[in-house]
Amino acid sequence: MLEQLFGSKSRVKLLHIFFQSPDRPYYVRELARLAESQLNAIRRELANLEQVGLIMPVAIENVEVPEGVGTGRSKYYKLDQSCLLYVEMKSLLFKAQILYERELIERLKEKGGKIKVMLFTGCFSDAKDAETDILLVGEIRPLAVSKLVADFEKKLGKALRYTIMTEKEFGDRREIGDKFLYSIYEGKHMAVIDELSNLS
Repeated sequence: MLEQLFGSKSRVKLLHIFFQSPDRPYYVRELARLAESQLNAIRRELANLEQVGLIMPVAIENVEVPEGVGTGRSKYYKLDQSCLLYVEMKSLLFKAQILYERELIERLKEKGGKIKVMLFTGCFSDAKDAETDILLVGEIRPLAVSKLVADFEKKLGKALRYTIMTEKEFGDRREIGDKFLYSIYEGKHMAVIDELSNLS
């Protein structure tokens, strides 16, 4: 959807990356890796975004560079939150993510197998300490799920963690008070399908 609006997949991926961490500076090669795009394409789109005022270059002396990340010659960019387009763009990307999430849910229901439990947590619910983003329980088709998740990752420009369990494994782990399941159900989550949690 956003690719049609903006005319560039690389530009959309960059916007998602920047808005996910609005205070963080990124260097060019890092952005190319995260967006899975050619370096020249990323440089071109960074120039476009800088020209409209959405991002700005950051002086290297103002960047805390973790060991092994970038170099002293790396050029860094970050969002310019004072840009007049910032709020509108943030709202647009948020709405687009909701549409992508709905699409992922429908595709998982259609192609993911016989799903008894589908819970979204982690990055979907702002549960920062969650150990997974999606929990799927049932007769799941792993290859289909892997492809659907990979497609979603490309659209949003970020990695997702998902967990697959059989109904028996889910039941056994719940029976012993499994910490992983407990943390999911006690934390922030969205239950899309949950046919098992109330079973004895």
